[in-house]
Amino acid sequence: MVLTDAGQLLYSEAKQIFMHYQKIKAGLDDLKGLKKGHVVVGVGTIPGEYLLPLLIGAFRKSYPGIRITLKVSGSGQVERWVRGREVDLGITGVPVDGEGIDCFPWLPDQLVLIVSPAHPWSNSGTIKISDLKGEAMIFCEQGSGTRRTVEQILTAHNAADGETPAGLELGSASAVITAVKAGLGVSIVSRYAARESLKLGLVKEVQVAGFDLRRSLYQIRNTQSKGGFAADAFSSFINNGDSLTQLARLQTHIDIVK
Repeated sequence: MVLTDAGQLLYSEAKQIFMHYQKIKAGLDDLKGLKKGHVVVGVGTIPGEYLLPLLIGAFRKSYPGIRITLKVSGSGQVERWVRGREVDLGITGVPVDGEGIDCFPWLPDQLVLIVSPAHPWSNSGTIKISDLKGEAMIFCEQGSGTRRTVEQILTAHNAADGETPAGLELGSASAVITAVKAGLGVSIVSRYAARESLKLGLVKEVQVAGFDLRRSLYQIRNTQSKGGFAADAFSSFINNGDSLTQLARLQTHIDIVK
């Protein structure tokens, strides 16, 4: 028995198909085994500059074959990336509502009022909310999760920025802190961002009576996006209690080294 011409053609093509199948299967097995993969994460400036790089370092030790790309911007832009499926998951400084988005608290954060060491408040310990109306406030740019949270708090206590002297609007938390150091105004920023400057005495923390400056950072994902093995693994990793404990230890270690 011999193959016809059609059989010879089919046999040759079938061998190629089988080879491609084996290659695809091996690639999928690598993905399932988390030996390789790529995760794109959209993050606000605070988690993007101060938190995620530390967690990514720990994640890569467990999954060296998975590549992580961080896209850093304000929380509003991160939300748009997630809705447009331009990133696998997002971390924001404010909760995100609306159809098509899963949002849940990820990590607690504490906002702090900071002033320059030369400011009259630096040794006062505590001020009243009404005192803020007489101070030039320095804000991050529009779209920042920290700014949106601060504006909501100020409005709720009738101390909105519209009633304060003209201040500054800057593009990052680090720029805001530098402006405060220079005595250009006062600001409310994340403790994660201000930690080093507070530790070195370059800025001073001032308590505000009756002001609750606690908030959460949030993880958001598109409900219509399938994500992938690598994205699911990264999401699980950063939500794991052991990973968050390790993050706290890494931050403490960095403070000690500095």
